[in-house]
Amino acid sequence: MTSFLKPENALKRAEELINVGQKQDALQTLHDLITSKRYRAWQKTLERIMFKYVELCVDMRKGRFAKDGLIQYRIICQQVNVSSLEEVIKHFMHLSTEKAEQARSQAQALEEALDVDDLEADKRPEDLMLSYVSGEKGKDRSDRELVTPWFKFLWETYRTVLEILRNNSKLETLYAMTAHRAFQFCKQYKRTTEFRRLCEIIRNHLANLNKYRDQRDRPDLSAPESLQLYLDTRFEQLKIATELELWQEAFRSVEDIHGLMCLVKKTPKPSLMVVYYAKLTEIFWIGSSHLYHAYAWFRLFLLQKSFNKNLSQKDLQLIASSVVLAALSVPPHDRTHGASHLELEHEKERNLRMSNLIGFNMETKPESREMLSRSSLLAELASKGVMSCVTQEVKDIYNIFEHEFLPSDLAVKVQPLLAKISKLGGKLSTASSVPEVQLSQYVPALEKLATLRLLQQVSNVYQSMKIETLSGMIPFFDFSVVEKISVDAVKQKFLSMKVDHMRNVVIFCKMSLESDGLRDHLANFAEHLNKARQMIYPAEKKPSKIGALLPTLTEVVAKEHKRLLARKSIIEKRKEEQERQLLEMEREEESKRLRVQKMNEEAEKLRVATEFEQRKNERLRQEIEEREKEETKALYEEAEKKLKNMKGKKPLIEGDKITKQTLMELTLNEQLRERQEMEKKLQKLAKTMDYLERAKREEAAPLIHAAYVKRQEEEKILHEHEQQQEIEVSRQRHEGDLKEKERLARMIGNKEIYQEKVVSRRQAEFDRLRKETEERISRILQSRKQDRERLRKWKYYLNVEEERQQKLREEEEARKREEAERRRKEEAERLAKLEEIAEKQRQRERELEEKERQRREALLGRGAEPASRPTESLARPLESGSAAPAAAAAAAAPAPGKYVPRFRREKPDGAAAPPETDRWSNSSSRPDGDRWGRGEDRRSAFGSGVGSRSSSTWSSSRNPR
Repeated sequence: MTSFLKPENALKRAEELINVGQKQDALQTLHDLITSKRYRAWQKTLERIMFKYVELCVDMRKGRFAKDGLIQYRIICQQVNVSSLEEVIKHFMHLSTEKAEQARSQAQALEEALDVDDLEADKRPEDLMLSYVSGEKGKDRSDRELVTPWFKFLWETYRTVLEILRNNSKLETLYAMTAHRAFQFCKQYKRTTEFRRLCEIIRNHLANLNKYRDQRDRPDLSAPESLQLYLDTRFEQLKIATELELWQEAFRSVEDIHGLMCLVKKTPKPSLMVVYYAKLTEIFWIGSSHLYHAYAWFRLFLLQKSFNKNLSQKDLQLIASSVVLAALSVPPHDRTHGASHLELEHEKERNLRMSNLIGFNMETKPESREMLSRSSLLAELASKGVMSCVTQEVKDIYNIFEHEFLPSDLAVKVQPLLAKISKLGGKLSTASSVPEVQLSQYVPALEKLATLRLLQQVSNVYQSMKIETLSGMIPFFDFSVVEKISVDAVKQKFLSMKVDHMRNVVIFCKMSLESDGLRDHLANFAEHLNKARQMIYPAEKKPSKIGALLPTLTEVVAKEHKRLLARKSIIEKRKEEQERQLLEMEREEESKRLRVQKMNEEAEKLRVATEFEQRKNERLRQEIEEREKEETKALYEEAEKKLKNMKGKKPLIEGDKITKQTLMELTLNEQLRERQEMEKKLQKLAKTMDYLERAKREEAAPLIHAAYVKRQEEEKILHEHEQQQEIEVSRQRHEGDLKEKERLARMIGNKEIYQEKVVSRRQAEFDRLRKETEERISRILQSRKQDRERLRKWKYYLNVEEERQQKLREEEEARKREEAERRRKEEAERLAKLEEIAEKQRQRERELEEKERQRREALLGRGAEPASRPTESLARPLESGSAAPAAAAAAAAPAPGKYVPRFRREKPDGAAAPPETDRWSNSSSRPDGDRWGRGEDRRSAFGSGVGSRSSSTWSSSRNPR
């Protein structure tokens, strides 16, 4: 790095290097000077150096050098002379733009020069060969070689300037101008990708301004001038985005404008808001958001009507017609019908966001159901008097669609009105910010609306209709299109219809909650409620004589036994279910305990890490404070040394509280004061030098003129003399050349013979070299062929080996599957055997129960016989005296595994059990009661034989219900 005593020396050195063609060295020299900390005081020479520096950067397309130099120069002149930085940046952008335009003009001129009739005459062989190889045209190659590098450099220039000026409040105008020029560059050359990047860059700059509010020279967005500049930039961005048809970027630009308006709580001028809503109408129409498009048109109509005093009646009528047609173009069915709660919330948030962009204040409370809708928009149009400004055709269409019921001739009446509307429109003369209004764009949406209204009205009149008849009633679309429209309407619960292509009919179903079907819903609801009440609380029936009689005791006992058995199985199942629930609860408790333990461990780790981070931050903070104290001490000592050298100066700081920031500010102020004094001295010295130089030049002017006249006369005499000498020398040289030509003419034959020898020798050498080259190429091709053959064989071997391994794996898997299938079959056979054994066991239990039941029936039948004598239907006389005891003995035969009372057991010698009179001898005085008493004892004995059950169980099982 070369150091110079004065900046002028570096500038002279750079000019010398440029004159000898060493531009890179000259650029490096100026770069070293600008980035040096030695020249931090601004002076006029540094501005000239920066002009030369940016010229070199542009000539050599060194964007990185230009950015570094401009950043350093901004630091130098930020507080002293900001206008100098502005001039340098303007010069830089002017040079870059000029170079790009020159490259574009040069490429265009080159293309025009090559545009001739005879291509073989002007095109060089290498150009033709390059065009065949690359497949490009001449313009593409010239653009890539000439235009593209300069356009890249121009784009880099714009980015550099925006980056340098992004947080400078004194150069806001230059920042806005650069952004506008960058937008125009993207528009002129259709650079969509660069336009997106430029929008993102400007958006990030604004976000950083809002994020870092404590910057020194940060622009103040609350100031009207700054806000207007930023809004103008965003509106220009919106216009260019729509012209380039970048609709997503245009919508983001709208959001940026709305964010700026919300940031400063101030509404821009009506002329800007007209542009805002006009662009919103285009964006929403392209995005098929007809509802928001209609609301944007409505806001645009209100603005034009309120603030545009020059608006003619014809233009107002055209805008109002656009508003009404846009509102009618909104689909009449609600897309949120039947949607989930999450979808409804998303739709509500979207409506709230769009309403803020459009300018409608909606209620933000959660319980509020206010939303942007077609019905509310039409009601607001009627209340605001928009319908009074529209044309007669639009009024007629509005009445037909919204108020009249014409199921048969709706399309016939709408079609001529749509034909008239499609011819209306044009450019507005008194609303320049509004785009050209063409009502024909709403015709397809109105035709779809007419189709929906016709289907809706026909469904209220007819239950079914032929497809041909319905197609004849809708002249706008084919039936396939009508079917698609109806499918969407049915999906949104707007219609209820079916298309039967087999019978070639359309069936209109009545919807359960249609407006016409709500007339009798309260009466139907009351009838259904009455039926439900009767089912829950049936009317009491009169007791019959047969129902008053008690059922037979046998049926009661059988029912009670079945109920007890069922209750036993239910109890067992409940016990198993309870045990399973206990196991699951224990498992859940264990998993919960493990989760809590894991959470505690993680919390402990987090706490330890947090404490470690806090200790680390505390240690770093202490180190930073100690370092700042040391730096403050060093700065204070240096300041005191400077004050000792300067006599008559007051102490720098009075008091004990000294901070690094205070010392730096005081030192900076002192340096600024010294710099200003030095500049005053230099200005005074420059004025003195100017006066001396002017006096010297005034005295030397006549002397210089006299010397000039004398020098002219001398040079004229010298010129005539030299001209005569030149003529003589030329004559002598010509005569010598003629003699030399005659002498060399005798050697022409020898020259030709020598030339033929040389050509033949070189031809032989060329043939030999070509033959060797061909042989070498053939050897290379052969070796490559062998390599490919070897590689192919190796791949074939690998494929074969892989297939073999795959086959082995498949065989192993098949073997495992067969083994698993065999085990599964064995397990199934084992389970079947166990099930068979269990079934046999259950069969034995059923047989035992059947024998026990027969025994009980025999016992109960004999005990209940005296009591049943008065009843005719139950009286059965005994046939013989010995038949009953025999039957009772046979019924009471002991079954294997069952308990048999002692009095029913047979004696070892085969004798029968003792008679009943011996057991109940003490109750002989009451024959009837004796029999019923014996029946009760037998029932209790039967209960003890069945199983050990408590009295509460028996009483609960005998509940008559």
